Amino acid sequence: MSDNIINLEEILFEDHHITTDTPGITLYLRNKRRRGVERFGPEKTVVMVHGATYSSGSLYDVRLGGMSYMDFLAARGFDVFAVDVRGYGHSTRPPEMEQDASLSPPVVKTETGVIDLGHAVNFVLQHRQLDRVNIFGMSWGGTVAGAFSADNPEKVVKLALLAPQWLSDKPIPIDMGGELDAYRLVPVLETKARWLSTAPENARDSLVPEGWFETWAEATLAEDPWSAGKSPERLRASNGPIQDIRDYWRQGRAFYDPALIGAPTLLVHGEWDVDVTIDLALSIFQKLTGAPYRRWVEIGEATHLVLMEKNRLQAFEAIASFFSEEYSPE
Repeated sequence: MSDNIINLEEILFEDHHITTDTPGITLYLRNKRRRGVERFGPEKTVVMVHGATYSSGSLYDVRLGGMSYMDFLAARGFDVFAVDVRGYGHSTRPPEMEQDASLSPPVVKTETGVIDLGHAVNFVLQHRQLDRVNIFGMSWGGTVAGAFSADNPEKVVKLALLAPQWLSDKPIPIDMGGELDAYRLVPVLETKARWLSTAPENARDSLVPEGWFETWAEATLAEDPWSAGKSPERLRASNGPIQDIRDYWRQGRAFYDPALIGAPTLLVHGEWDVDVTIDLALSIFQKLTGAPYRRWVEIGEATHLVLMEKNRLQAFEAIASFFSEEYSPE
């Protein structure tokens, strides 16, 4: 399956800085769509939110093999928006993230992520004069997207989740233990070994095509220029999502009720995902009882970061096809 299937010259990029309910905090919202198309409609509009460590630009818009996830969806005829929650990417960092991390408790918890996704959705609805949009989120972003969709069913056409968080009676790898400061410093260039270690040993050399990790790491570090001067090769990531793992997911307390999601829902999962194991994914899938219909797609030979691996087009296709299906709520 070749990645060279789209004409990047057809893709138009725009970005926006949108206000929030917090003075001094603005959110960065990137947009890609086909050049020359001005009207897409709710069913062809997607708003995306990222996970607990990396921004939307890092996860969804780094061109690997000449194409990003956002490029793919735009080429398929979608008007794609991806927001950086405050503290991530090109959005404003909270004041606690501009000082020594030990001076403050964890910042940017899930409730803040839901609020910021809401700001992004409301901006898109007004900007495009729509009443609803499709929503996508992965990992912690799956929690944010799920909670938003449960709280705002009237704004959601369909919901797609990649490896969303759920209750676990076992340790969750992203929580390394110890006391949590406001934020953590992620050694981006060192993450490849951990990433590959989640796959079987005989599959590691081929999981991420040559050069992709280096391209991704460079783009990811560029999302936080602060690191270049103060902590080279390390990225700031808020610890609020980690605190929520301790307060909710490891305590048997669900942050939201999946049964309240009233939109058709797709769950995508990678076979080798150790961050959100298959039993966790199944558990949340079974609780999506309010969705008019729900679907599970399991991607073989894929980890938590399937969107940046050799089998990523399988996930891209599954999500694009799901959003493209005709659906008219009663």
